[in-house]
Amino acid sequence: MSSTVTSPALADQNVETRPSIRVYNTLSKTKEPFSPLRPPRVGMYLCGPTVYAESHIGHMVGPVIFDTIKRYLTYCGYDVTFVVNITDVDDKLINKSKERGIPMSQIATEMTADYLANLKELGVNQINHLPRATDHMNQIIAFIGSLEEKGFAYAIDGDVFFDVTKDAGYGQLSNRTVESQQGEGGGAAAKKRNPGDFALWKSARPGEPAWESPWGNGRPGWHIECSAMSHEILGETFDIHGGGLDLMFPHHENERAQSTCCHDAPMVKYWMHNGLMRAGEKGKIGGKSDRENAAAESAESVEEAASGKISRSKGAGGLAELIRTQTGERIRFFLLRTHYRSTIVYNEETLAEAGTSLEAFYRYFDRFAEITGQSFYSLETPQLRSESDFDPGKDPLLNAINSIRTKFLDAMDDDFNTGLAISVLFDSLRTLNRFIDSEKLAPGTDTDSDSVQRLVTATTVIAELSRVLGLFIKPPIAAGGDDSAAELLDGVVNLLIDLRKEARERKDYATGDAIRDRLSELGVALLDKKEGTSWERSS
Repeated sequence: MSSTVTSPALADQNVETRPSIRVYNTLSKTKEPFSPLRPPRVGMYLCGPTVYAESHIGHMVGPVIFDTIKRYLTYCGYDVTFVVNITDVDDKLINKSKERGIPMSQIATEMTADYLANLKELGVNQINHLPRATDHMNQIIAFIGSLEEKGFAYAIDGDVFFDVTKDAGYGQLSNRTVESQQGEGGGAAAKKRNPGDFALWKSARPGEPAWESPWGNGRPGWHIECSAMSHEILGETFDIHGGGLDLMFPHHENERAQSTCCHDAPMVKYWMHNGLMRAGEKGKIGGKSDRENAAAESAESVEEAASGKISRSKGAGGLAELIRTQTGERIRFFLLRTHYRSTIVYNEETLAEAGTSLEAFYRYFDRFAEITGQSFYSLETPQLRSESDFDPGKDPLLNAINSIRTKFLDAMDDDFNTGLAISVLFDSLRTLNRFIDSEKLAPGTDTDSDSVQRLVTATTVIAELSRVLGLFIKPPIAAGGDDSAAELLDGVVNLLIDLRKEARERKDYATGDAIRDRLSELGVALLDKKEGTSWERSS
């Protein structure tokens, strides 16, 4: 995942022509008009994982949400730089290193690879930078040094702490007073001036990973890592900082304090917090009280509840196993069905409902292909919102689809309400299916007929909108949880490989190429080698 270059098409757009997007800012507790600091550029930072264990579905909530937000902002004409950090030095990693008897760096490498593989399966591909804390030690140490020099931090016996009483705005994000704060306990507590002070640098313990610093060998505290990395990539003040409600305090409160005091400028314009995931009874849970209760729970209890019920009960495969049985698209769809600030309730029934809902879309895509001879997935759609307006004239179908498009965009403009946007897409399914029935369209219908062409135009609009959510971009891979399904898939593909081989031996290259191309469309890549042909699932 690499950084992007500003498109001339984006840079040349008049800011006044962009839509009126509203964003809920946790700091102000209100929805505010979205007005980036340096339009059309937008800087967005999301707190990523501490890579000490395999990912579970709870780790995917933030990435899927903010991947979708970037997609929508890009569609609306913004040039977004999206950063997700990797915490690869932490007490949990050190403990896991001791438990497994291998270096901390090896665990971090393994678990980062697992995390990235899961992101790919869920279609999270909009990240520009994935900075690792251990690659930014010089910036972290310089940041701490600046805070100490300006009187916001103090060193004692190789440890460095941030003095929360020196920040007049401390507690504004989480709505807490300095007097109510509680910092780290243990041996560090006796060194601190105030109970709420937190560690910027921790002195090295015997046998633990350590880096040289002006205060002696040690390692950074958790909060300072994000402040240093976001500053390095996005600057002193950037547009959006995202993360789960459980991170609002102490992590984001401390990030904000460090960065604001160091640079004498706000760290972030819009703080956006997504609701947490719970493993619980069937049904949607939302509203203010639920979000507050979720935020009050510890991150460990939320994550362990989710991982134990959702992925680790399936065995050692973690999220990768859940993806294999359910598919990445189904999980992404499931996560986007709820407004991002609400709690997501996970159980087998709610995930099954998401799968059933997706099947309705897949059935329509098959129906569309049979009538038009075109694949839904190959429809060419506008990349920018400003290029996608069309005049429906007096056509009833196109007017209905244009109304659906307006409702979809209104939902996304209103604090990225993906739940409502998906509901609108279901309305489009009903509209399109009714049109097919009323026009008596069926396989064999003249594809050049006016009715079919109107159907293609209307369906193209739906493809455009769904791609903004990162959905229905490529043909689905069937969920295949059990070994027999995997064996069946392998057998079918190998049968087609044999048929392709026979066709090529007969010099029937057209048939051979058709088999290869059709398999490619279905997500299967053939690998021709000297010893024969094998296959793998393509991205």
